[in-house]
Amino acid sequence: MSLRRAGALPYELALLDYRHPTLPEAYRVPVRGLLLNFEVEDVDAEWERLVVREGLRAELEPRSEDFGQRHFIVADPNGVLIDVITPIAPSTEYADQYIGSGS
Repeated sequence: MSLRRAGALPYELALLDYRHPTLPEAYRVPVRGLLLNFEVEDVDAEWERLVVREGLRAELEPRSEDFGQRHFIVADPNGVLIDVITPIAPSTEYADQYIGSGS
């Protein structure tokens, strides 16, 4: 699968089956422990589109994290994890660890 974006900041991300002949033979093994993050404007809309309507299996349901993101995780057929993220404000307790409590 190849994902391409044109425009001012073009990019392409290719996700290949580990058996694909493009890969050097020594690397033709299933991937483990790889997590790709994609930041989107509305994580809940992407959940609705990808999981609810398109039927992708969720590895982690949507949740808001204290460190400042709302996200969910799905996996591609090779086991690569895809973390779909929308930044949110961190919890006060989490932020205070970095910006102090004013004392």
